[in-house]
Amino acid sequence: MSRWQSTVLQVQDWDLYWCLRLNSYSTRQAVARTFKLISRLGDGWFWYGLTLVILSIYGMHALPLLGQAWLTSITGLVIYKLLKHKTLRPRPYQVHQAVMLGERPLDHFSFPSGHTLHAVLFTVMLGTDFPVLLPILVPFMLLVALSRVILGLHYPTDVIMGAVIGATLSGLSLCFML
Repeated sequence: MSRWQSTVLQVQDWDLYWCLRLNSYSTRQAVARTFKLISRLGDGWFWYGLTLVILSIYGMHALPLLGQAWLTSITGLVIYKLLKHKTLRPRPYQVHQAVMLGERPLDHFSFPSGHTLHAVLFTVMLGTDFPVLLPILVPFMLLVALSRVILGLHYPTDVIMGAVIGATLSGLSLCFML
């Protein structure tokens, strides 16, 4: 076995271990309900609502950043869709009987986590101009990422890559905005 194959197997073992471990918390009803709510808010509702709140507080000053954030989000959506249909990675609950499904998936494939991609993207972009929001944005972002694994919808590597893509896109977008 090559070093590369060995590394891939180690990552897959790590991925499954943490997937099963975190998903086991979904057997607690209060945990499952809480993370299901967080996941649903991460479907976009939180970001839509926050956009309206920011507009109502900051008015026209917020428009350039919000427009940039939403355009960057659309770019993220395109990349996410392309990767989903290129990698075709099944969701954990589809592959491992021990993984409990805690929420309906929005699409069929697992890689990458679009919820995490957008949570990181909006946290970076909005937190840059409105740092007063970071105490809300950062915990919500982390909870969205965690919810995806706890609910059996993603492996940790799906979430990590979603975060990397979201951070990269938001960083590039902010560089071009300055």
